[in-house]
Amino acid sequence: MARSVYVTGIDRGDGRQVVDLGVMELLTRQVDRVGVFRPLVHDGPDRLFELLRARYRLSQSAETVYGLDYHEASAIQAEEGTDELVSRLVTRFHRVAREYEVVLVLGTDFAATQLPDELALNARLANEFGASVITVVGGQGQDAGSVRSEARNAYRAYASLGCDVLTVIVNRVAAEDRAEIADGLSAQLPVDCSVLPDEPALSAPTVSQITTALGGTVLLGDDSGLARDALNFVFGGAMLPNLLKALTPGCMVVTPGDRADLVIGSLAAHSAGTPPIAGVLLTLDERPGEEILRLASRLAPGTPVIAVAGGSFPTAGELFALEGKLNAATPRKAETALGLFERHVDTTALLERISVARSGRVTPMMFEHELLERARADRRRVVLPEGTEERVLRAADVLLRRDVCELTLLGDTDVIRKKAADLGIDLAGTQLIDPQTSELRQGFAERYAVLRAHRGVTVELAYDVVSDVNYFGTLMVQEGLADGMVSGTVHSTAATIRPAFEIIKTKPDASIVSSVFFMCLADKVLVYGDCAVNPDPDAEQLADIAVQSAVTARRFGVDPRIAMLSYSTGTSGSGADVDKVREATERVRASRPDLRIEGPIQYDAAVEPSVAAMKLPDSPVAGRATVLVFPDLNTGNNTYKAVQRSAGAVAVGPVLQGLRKPVNDLSRGALVQDIVTTVAITAIQAQGEE
Repeated sequence: MARSVYVTGIDRGDGRQVVDLGVMELLTRQVDRVGVFRPLVHDGPDRLFELLRARYRLSQSAETVYGLDYHEASAIQAEEGTDELVSRLVTRFHRVAREYEVVLVLGTDFAATQLPDELALNARLANEFGASVITVVGGQGQDAGSVRSEARNAYRAYASLGCDVLTVIVNRVAAEDRAEIADGLSAQLPVDCSVLPDEPALSAPTVSQITTALGGTVLLGDDSGLARDALNFVFGGAMLPNLLKALTPGCMVVTPGDRADLVIGSLAAHSAGTPPIAGVLLTLDERPGEEILRLASRLAPGTPVIAVAGGSFPTAGELFALEGKLNAATPRKAETALGLFERHVDTTALLERISVARSGRVTPMMFEHELLERARADRRRVVLPEGTEERVLRAADVLLRRDVCELTLLGDTDVIRKKAADLGIDLAGTQLIDPQTSELRQGFAERYAVLRAHRGVTVELAYDVVSDVNYFGTLMVQEGLADGMVSGTVHSTAATIRPAFEIIKTKPDASIVSSVFFMCLADKVLVYGDCAVNPDPDAEQLADIAVQSAVTARRFGVDPRIAMLSYSTGTSGSGADVDKVREATERVRASRPDLRIEGPIQYDAAVEPSVAAMKLPDSPVAGRATVLVFPDLNTGNNTYKAVQRSAGAVAVGPVLQGLRKPVNDLSRGALVQDIVTTVAITAIQAQGEE
């Protein structure tokens, strides 16, 4: 029987979706196959399940997720009794439990359900499912004493009904009360309790949600602008100077459509970043002329301007009744929710209480989850030289919302702020530095001149060199102002890593800098080296690459079994290429007898047990290799790309190894998730270096 976790509450308005999402993140980090079951559902699309399905790539069909709709359940309970209702739901739950390693059960939502004693029904279902319970209590608008009483009552209610209560999570409390509530509950409850502060961005509607709810027409704005959160509403009727004083970051300006001065003034303030706004909502179905709209689009490209038919007063009533929702169309809210959950819940302890055994399979998603968790556990500062690049800003948004690491962005700070505002990204807490004007530039020039004096570099020449963002970022790492650097979305590999060769240099025990890719297959992670840096390493360099790759693999949770690849296995072939691999293998055996290594060996004999049984039956590596070292760059680069495209593997890298401090290169085609993952890897490397 699958292990199951039942997330439930005691009343509506507890923001439980944050906990549902956080628990799903934990479970998918541990096991490959996680099922979802919602005993009772309202008519219409289920926003939460659609979010879970999109985010975690669930293959489960919607038909198996749901037990009964509330109307049907209410009728069964009234006509046939609670036992019959529970019996039907248990039958449907077990259909899911048979198919999955663990099941996340989403309890009822206490929202106009017409079910008597809904709490007792949740408790009975949890017991019948054999599920442990996570109880969520909402604390919005309550003082600390009331919240503590609610949490104690919630625990007692479920525990008295026989439930195995894992933890109580109090959500949406006033930030200033969080510590007091947490301290009080830790002394009053026999289980761990977590307290999450209210996060305005989660309850704020997006501009897109506002447009849909009010039946508005989009006059200007792109998808990024429509995805912005409207954190506040500012109603414009006064003169422009007074309106500008009222603007707050993330606000939506609501003004009659004939006030072109307020429209242009608000967008000009946004363009200057003082402050960035969510958008402009025009009432009374009045729309500015084409000349005004053209000017508006130039002032703040992408910023939404929406027209609605109603007047300001009825529009205000509708706006204040809106609340943001987590769904598949709001991925940034999901990142915010996960960051909130991971900051305030002891996820390691919760996983231990859930007692879900880690799967023997390692999927790409599990590997990526693990990277973020490890980076977050010991946060480091990573410098991103390409701070004006949109993909880098979007990645920074994810990293900040998930609290993965501290960031420094390099580039023209005005440009960075403007692009971030246009994308609706809050860079609060992020260090922004313009190398051209930074007070660090002179000191870096003097430091670089000393390092490159043997090449005739003067301080004057160095002053120009260090204004380059990659040189500046590398010097920040060298001088301890950052722990690692990631670049390459708009720079070549040479431009990214040349400064590291000149400034950071190789470790004492490394003869060269090399690289690996983490190849995330459907059920395991392999390490490929070197597929990006060294064109034709000799035997000594190849041995160095093998040792470095094994160290990197172990650092990232891959048990190293090294295969030194060749077109020949064992003693079946000869020639210079095979001899190089054979010599490299012997060098590793001599210098690192603790490492398991086989070579020369062909790829199929390295990874396929049936082939290994015929060619090298007594090898501890053949058929089970996890670190595959290619004889040259031509072979390695083509192989990783072939596996990536043909087998659908996720290739993470290249990850550079052999440098004294971590610097990593990105592909110029890198996606936002690639950047996020590489930054996490860099932060973990920095942890290891210390």
